[in-house]
This record gives sequence, structure tokens and C-alpha cells, in this order.
Amino acid sequence: MGFINLTLKSRNQKVGKVPVSTSGKQTCPDTCPLKESGACYADGGPLSLFWDKVTKEEAGTDYNSFVDAVRGLPDGQFWRHNQAGDLAPTKRDPNTIDAPALVKLVEANKGKMGFTFTHYDPIKNLMNEFAIHTANKNGFTINLSGNNVFHADELAKTNCGPVVSVLPLEYQRQGKGKEFTESLDAYKARLADLPKTTPAGNRIVICPATYSENMSCNDCRLCAKANRKTIVGFPAHGRSKRKADAIAQEVA
Repeated sequence: MGFINLTLKSRNQKVGKVPVSTSGKQTCPDTCPLKESGACYADGGPLSLFWDKVTKEEAGTDYNSFVDAVRGLPDGQFWRHNQAGDLAPTKRDPNTIDAPALVKLVEANKGKMGFTFTHYDPIKNLMNEFAIHTANKNGFTINLSGNNVFHADELAKTNCGPVVSVLPLEYQRQGKGKEFTESLDAYKARLADLPKTTPAGNRIVICPATYSENMSCNDCRLCAKANRKTIVGFPAHGRSKRKADAIAQEVA
């Protein structure tokens, strides 16, 4: 299973000053195309260096110690599981969620506001579907990660959790480095000409932290709502955003 690191106060501006965890790369299922293509946003920059340390067990703790740390968070604490990495897999199948391990985390999260994202497949793998559904019904929000809007529609049909999706680069507010070069008004005007729903008619809401200077996960908290019907879209970003864009552009 490897180590997991829990940082009690994130230094990531887009997350906010809340607890955030990092799991090793071995937790990422083969069903994630971002892993196979090297398009993952976390696989570049300072986060990638730290992710490597956790993967090599040079940072973090064992799973049970991590769960104990989550249990020790204050009641009502908002926190994000896995700024990099995914849920714990079974020993026999790296593409199936370790349900007993997830139950431990869900129980430790009681009274807290934990949320995460997963690329484990709930469509063809019913064990994953059940594990995700159970977690969402018991206070730990797991978002299903869509590779593109077509995949997001298929995930939404499972009804086991809220859905997010990678979006093409054209949905991204233009910028250079950490600075935006496109005004917010110009960006919103440009968005008006882009689709606001998926092919199946599901409403898309672009993550506010991706285009606003003063917005973080802690401010928004939309991805922590397990009963959400809207699909949160994340424009392709990171050092390999062109590769992520290619995945987002794929047609079913």
C-alpha cells in the first residue's frame, strides 16, 4: 500500500490552508490515461518532487498511522485527500479499491469534511462502484474523475458519486506562469461561446479556483458535496497540459 503523507496546512494556494494528503504513485490505477500518457498535473514541478519522496517512503507514514491522524483532526475540519495519488488498491488487483482500507478512512472522517477524486473504474468494476457509493453515503466525498465529457456522462450514470472532468485547453483562462494575462471579463465572454453542458445534457461548472485569483478549495467546497448533480470541469493544466488536452478532446 505504501506511505501516505498528511500535511496539516497546505501551502498550495489553490487548495487553501487546510489539511491535504499525498499518496504514492503506486495507488494510481492503470485505468487512468493521465498516468499512462504522463499527462498528470501532479507529475511535474515541486509537487512531483514531493510525490516521489512519498512513493519511495521517504516522507509520510503507514496507512493506519495516516488514518489515526485523520481521526485526530478537529470536528468539522475541511480537508482534501490526495493532492496526488489515489485510493488504496487491493494487493491482488491494482485496479480495485481496497474496500476495508477505505472503510477505515470513512470512519476516521466521521464529523469531518473530507473529499477526494478517483480514477478507479466504477463502470466495469462493481466492487469499486460499491466502495465509492458507500463512502459517499457515509460522509466522505469521492468524486469520479472523467477523462473527458463523454466519459463523465458514463460515470454520472452509475449514480455512485459526484463527477468531475478534464476539459480542453480552450476552457482555461489564459496566463503565463502563475499570472493571468486574460482579464476575467474577457475570459467569461469567451466562455459564453463554449458548451456549458456535456453531450448527455449534464451541466458543467468550471472549477472557480482555476480562473480566480482569490478562490481556493477551502473557499469553494463544491467538490466536497456528495449529492452534487453538476459536473465540475478542470481545464487541462500543468506542465503536460497539451497531453491532457488531447485526452480531453477524445470523442466517444
